[in-house]
Amino acid sequence: MDFHGIDLNLLAAFDALMDERNVTRAAVRVGVSQPAMSAALLRLRTLFGDPLFLRSAEGLQPTARARDLAGPVSQALRQLELVLVKRPEFEPADVALDFTVGLSDYPAFVLLPALVKALEQQAPGVSLRVRSFSDRDSAVDLLDAGTIDAAVGVPPTKAESRILTRPILRDEFVTIVRRDHPSARRGMSMKAFLSLSHVLVSPEGDRHGLVDEALAQLGKQRRLALTLPQMFAAPAVVARTDMAATVMKRVALHSSARRSVALFPPPVVLAEVVFDLIWHRRNDTHPAQRWLRGLIESLAKSL
Repeated sequence: MDFHGIDLNLLAAFDALMDERNVTRAAVRVGVSQPAMSAALLRLRTLFGDPLFLRSAEGLQPTARARDLAGPVSQALRQLELVLVKRPEFEPADVALDFTVGLSDYPAFVLLPALVKALEQQAPGVSLRVRSFSDRDSAVDLLDAGTIDAAVGVPPTKAESRILTRPILRDEFVTIVRRDHPSARRGMSMKAFLSLSHVLVSPEGDRHGLVDEALAQLGKQRRLALTLPQMFAAPAVVARTDMAATVMKRVALHSSARRSVALFPPPVVLAEVVFDLIWHRRNDTHPAQRWLRGLIESLAKSL
């Protein structure tokens, strides 16, 4: 096997360029100057006989060849790191660190209290910051920029080799009405469902949701009386009105209005919602980051 011309530092430079999509940020990550990183990119292009990265308004865009190389190169470097670099054991009780986690509304409400309590007990020196996001692809932008250490939200729309994900939370939909509403006594048939005015939860402000799509496939339509960007406001609205809402089950169960609403299976089939733990490949093997992700995943499982 001939490795002539292959420098591990070049592969590290490629890995950084693939993750950062920016010569300056890649140079900082690897610990070299910007001219040195530019020179490394020229050598990489010669080595692989491909431009690898093309400049665009959004930063460096990898070519098809670069995308093919990204996974194997990153995996090889991580394996070498595990073999060659001895990391000290991470002791959460003894560290003083700041973590920033991106959370959409649902995991912020369902998971955050347990996470804060666990940090207080296991890592009292750790400070936690939370960044909210509603668009599922915003988590990728925040991770690329290094603004957050990890995120929990609906999976991004497009798979990226530099962004790693793992499903950790699942929930099903329920339809809720006021507990003393006549429909609460009769049950939630399709006829009863369509006779009600409905609350739609849409962070993007759309007037068409998953329920409407399922109804449309049956040639049916419901009446939308209110559209909300915050899902956790829906149970409180339903508890005080004659409206119905179809929300995730934990949203209803964790609401302060829980005792004032009745829960029913929706009269249409709706797929369960999956929330992923999302992180950047650059943080994959960092001991503190791995501990944080493990803690979040274990807490999600306990739910």
